[in-house]
Amino acid sequence: MTTIDLGRPESGDVVELILDDHRRFEDLLRTLRDDSSDRDAVRAAFSALHVAHAEAEETYVYPVLRKKTSVTEHDEEHGEKEHAEGNEALLALLECASTDTQKFDDALEALAEKVNHHLTEEELTILNPAREEVSDQVKADLGEKFATARNSQIDNDCGSIENVRRIVEDAHAEGLLPAEE
Repeated sequence: MTTIDLGRPESGDVVELILDDHRRFEDLLRTLRDDSSDRDAVRAAFSALHVAHAEAEETYVYPVLRKKTSVTEHDEEHGEKEHAEGNEALLALLECASTDTQKFDDALEALAEKVNHHLTEEELTILNPAREEVSDQVKADLGEKFATARNSQIDNDCGSIENVRRIVEDAHAEGLLPAEE
């Protein structure tokens, strides 16, 4: 479990809730780059938020937005692939025994690259259409489902290295990531 406050939204416009998490990701990555921070605590918080956010989006948000907006099946699948790539990069960071090594810094750089790319793409191709093409009521309903699922995942220690490892293994098995050698 994390000691860093990740917020506990209960409701709201799903687009705004997702964007709030995107800002949290950026802040956590910035803090992870600061070698005077408690990198272990920040790494745990980032992991919990990354997994919870992705799982809630894939379960509740993407399927509805595909039905109600110009978000295509390709956009949805691409978002899921990028979540898987982010989880794989996250696992590499979690597997670093120490946070004061070049290996950690390299893993952090790779994670930041994957996450920042995904945030930009998701905001442009998924969230922008949702802003314009989805009713306020649907965005509110999705916001409540997203927040509930996200918070439940965090409460259940979704960011543990064991869970992230399982998620990455599943993504390989499902073809979201290349087959492991």
